[in-house]
Amino acid sequence: MNTTEFNTSGRVAGKVVLISGAAQGMGASHARVLAAAGARAVIGDLQQEAGTALARELNNSLGRTAAHFVKLDVTSFEDWTAAVGAAVDIFGKLDVLVNNAGIYTPGNVEEASIEDWNRTIDIDLTGTFLGMKAAVPALRRAQSSSIINVSSIAGLTGFKNRAAYAAAKWGVQGLTKTSAMDLGPDGIRVNSIHPGSVETPLTAGLKRGFGQVPAGRAAQAEEISSLVLYLASDESRFVSGAAIAIDGGETAGNNLRQDS
Repeated sequence: MNTTEFNTSGRVAGKVVLISGAAQGMGASHARVLAAAGARAVIGDLQQEAGTALARELNNSLGRTAAHFVKLDVTSFEDWTAAVGAAVDIFGKLDVLVNNAGIYTPGNVEEASIEDWNRTIDIDLTGTFLGMKAAVPALRRAQSSSIINVSSIAGLTGFKNRAAYAAAKWGVQGLTKTSAMDLGPDGIRVNSIHPGSVETPLTAGLKRGFGQVPAGRAAQAEEISSLVLYLASDESRFVSGAAIAIDGGETAGNNLRQDS
């Protein structure tokens, strides 16, 4: 590895980051923000064309080897071990894991299909577990390492007609907190972030109002990436086991209640 190619001035200068679900949406935003701040990003996704194009865009725009695409099915431990191996082989190490990949399926416990339940748990929760399991040996070798698990405000409070999604996202929070205790002695920080409404391709088709959000709007993906950048950086070296809402105040209380 030629370490002189690293950006030496950014907030995550020299760090190597593996991001799942990074070909579009929030994952792509995380890759752009982290790479611009000095990291090298391994873009993991099933969307090979979009992921390869993003890596090419970052390399060209930053004038260095800032990103590399790997095919990643987060339900496959073999894919995860290959992605971690690619990070180490190409960039020499792994400092940060961002478990960003996820899907949404609707339905309460009566209406949700068993197939949707299994698929949501497999991708949103088991995929996070597999990524952590594959990455920990490499992260343990880093001087300062961080795991950032992308949950949701559906992992902080109840959500109507979101049985599988809410169960998975609450599970991500539990996995995060117990892993912060398990991995803390190895110098690995583990935190979960809990976005509210975000403008992404995943949410583009949803019909929703914003009366419950004190900020009165959805977040832009880059606003979520700013929190990811902080947790990836050494600025957050004493932050672990946290479940951080980034939701414009949506989970602060009942914003729809009108008392005179």
